[in-house]
Parts: sequence; structure tokens; C-alpha cells
Amino acid sequence: MNNIKFIIPTVLIVLTAIVFTSCATIPESAKAVSPFNKEKYLGTWYEIARLDFKYEKDLNNTTANYSINPDESIKVVNKGYNYVKDEWTEANGKAKFVDSDTIAKLKVSFFGPFYSGYNVIALADNYNYALVAGKNLDYLWILSRETTIPEDIKQDFLNQAKAIGYNIKDLIWVEHTDS
Repeated sequence: MNNIKFIIPTVLIVLTAIVFTSCATIPESAKAVSPFNKEKYLGTWYEIARLDFKYEKDLNNTTANYSINPDESIKVVNKGYNYVKDEWTEANGKAKFVDSDTIAKLKVSFFGPFYSGYNVIALADNYNYALVAGKNLDYLWILSRETTIPEDIKQDFLNQAKAIGYNIKDLIWVEHTDS
């Protein structure tokens, strides 16, 4: 009986710690864009650069398409061409605003109840180019409405990412071809 008195509080403490650490959705020194217009952000984006991670390993021609779900969450469709396996891949998920839909701080899920941070931390005029941070300094994307990005905007985004603490030397520059 004494073991149960010890085990239950311990389990509760561990579960609470997991919940609070999983709520971290943005790097400490980054700030989500506000005000943010979700309608202007919807549509197709081309991935220009990223910090590589297992779900996008060996992908080029990567795009993300955002639209509104019936429940007002954001439908996310990521596509890319795996040049090693010689095949297209697609991942479908959903994103929800963490606070208000006027603050570009979201959480995104591709695997059921598990969410991770998706934060637009810089936008160029007219929502043509975006710098997106994940939940920590391991995740970063540069996005464009076209398959290229002007050099001045690219340099501005790189400077902002570096100031936050990202290792921009590790960025993968995505190729967009007719594959």
C-alpha cells in the first residue's frame, strides 16, 4: 500500500512534466508574427531551405499547402520527391493556433494527438516569403510562393535566424525540378 502512495504522485509529476514540456512551441528567443492574417497565408508554399530532419530526409521539390478545415483548423498537406527512393511522398496533418489566429504561433500534428510548434517568425510584404521556426532550434524553414527567393530577403531571413540562435550553416537548400 505504501508503494501505491509513492507511485501515484510520481506518475502525476512525470505526466505533468511531459505535458508542460510538450507545450513549448517556439524557441525562447523567437517571436511569432503579429498581427497575422491567416487567409493571406493559405495556399501553396515552396520550401527554399530547411534544417534537415528524418521526415524530410532526401526530399526535394518540397511544398506545403494550407487550407481551412471544417472545424476551422488548418489543413496541412506536405509533398516532396524522395530522390533516393525515386518516389513522391505526402504527409497530411492539421494545425491549430496556440493563442489567437492573429498571432502566427501554431501547433501542427501529422500523428494523431502529438503536436509540435509551427511559428511564422518573419513575413515579407504581401505574404510571398516566410521564415518559419519549429518548437526549438532544430527546426527551421524558409518558404516562398515561388521556387526561388530574392537574395535580399534570403539574407534578411538568414540574419534573423542566426540572431535567434539557429546554425544557418546546417540549412539544406532545396532543389525544385520537373521530377
